[in-house]
Amino acid sequence: MDNIYIEYNFTVSPKEPTTEILIAELGNVGFESFVETENGVTAYIQKEDWSEAILEDIYVINSDEFSIEYNQMEVAQTNWNAEWEKNFAPIKVDDLVSIRAPFHENPNLKYDIVIEPKMSFGTGHHETTHMMVQHLLQLNLENKKVLDMGCGTGILAIFAEMKGANPTDAIDIDNWCYENSIENVERNNCKHISVYEGDSSLLINKKYDVIIANINRNILLMDMKVYTNCLNEKGVLLLSGFYQEDIPVIDTEVSKYGLKLEKYIERNNWVALKYNKE
Repeated sequence: MDNIYIEYNFTVSPKEPTTEILIAELGNVGFESFVETENGVTAYIQKEDWSEAILEDIYVINSDEFSIEYNQMEVAQTNWNAEWEKNFAPIKVDDLVSIRAPFHENPNLKYDIVIEPKMSFGTGHHETTHMMVQHLLQLNLENKKVLDMGCGTGILAIFAEMKGANPTDAIDIDNWCYENSIENVERNNCKHISVYEGDSSLLINKKYDVIIANINRNILLMDMKVYTNCLNEKGVLLLSGFYQEDIPVIDTEVSKYGLKLEKYIERNNWVALKYNKE
């Protein structure tokens, strides 16, 4: 039987950065996926995780700084793919990398990542995905062992292999993401990526040269010791999924383990940090 979801259609003004803030807040209370629309965002949560009061503590909805209207309805999981096809937009990064669906035209850039748009790809994560790809573009990944933690659709793991990484582990706690990553790894003919469903407990006795963690701030802070313990000497830690104002608390935590902030990228108040292990 298909799962039942509650769909919320939000009309947002001003659209930016309100939409990104709204997506982040909704994600923290259990919404699983987001489709950005012309006037805002459509958000989905499983009915079993939903309550009438789910939006009561969402700051942007209750703030006078923003104008947000919404309606809601029940939908079946089988409606998802049609929604994605209508709303999924391709991404280009520095005119070198394209991230697109099979039904988009190939722009013939140096790297072409093809993903089937499903629930696990949230368009609200475009900013962080874009910045992580920018960081990876600057790294020599040839024969490096890579971890993509919170892999989503597997985009970053796939790109790492395209840049020579071998082997790569891709991990996500969400079953949709796990299944979707497996499909996309196969779709992009990757041979050296292993996909796992789970959390940081899977990382016991693992070691990596590069760790990519594009997750929300609280999970990063909770698991930072695990990530840094898994990083080889001279390794690189890439972090994203949070805002510019979160940098001090993230940096304080990472610094406890001897890593140094080398570079950060910012897009619409989202940031992606690059740390080196001495």
